[in-house]
Amino acid sequence: MNAFTLPVLGFAAWSGTGKTTLLKQLLPRLKQRGLRVGCIKHAHHAFDVDIPGKDSYELRHAGAMQMLIASDQRWALMTEEPRSEAPALSELLQRLDTAQLDMVLVEGFKAEHYPKIELYRAVVGKPMRCQDDPAIVAIATDDPASVPVEVQLPVLDINDISAIEAFVCHFCQTYGGQG
Repeated sequence: MNAFTLPVLGFAAWSGTGKTTLLKQLLPRLKQRGLRVGCIKHAHHAFDVDIPGKDSYELRHAGAMQMLIASDQRWALMTEEPRSEAPALSELLQRLDTAQLDMVLVEGFKAEHYPKIELYRAVVGKPMRCQDDPAIVAIATDDPASVPVEVQLPVLDINDISAIEAFVCHFCQTYGGQG
């Protein structure tokens, strides 16, 4: 990922911790600050963003290896590329139009080495990753007492979106281009 020129910050956690919920709250706030944010989300299952019955879906399923659909509001490119495993984050980052972005937020890819905030809720019943992942730059949790004393990372309140927003903006200014 060293060739990628924008700040990249992930939100990594076990399923059910609230990654998408947090990002849905954070993104409008960053946009209001004037930041142009791209997002990459890891999916653990087959997915489809197209709707059966729509022309683009039918053309893709008829055999188009790439299907680009466009309107005056947006465009999307679907690429059929069967693989034995999902593409690496570094490969996906290279597909973004960096001229249109100030930073990239990533949901998931928790096993890859890139800067990320670990979201942790003890009630989910899964272990923390911060002690085994040196790329974690902060922890956002609903229970700061659950963070081991030896962890020397900033601890954020997962329910304080203003504090998380401030951390993300500081990260964007400080670690820009080190994705």
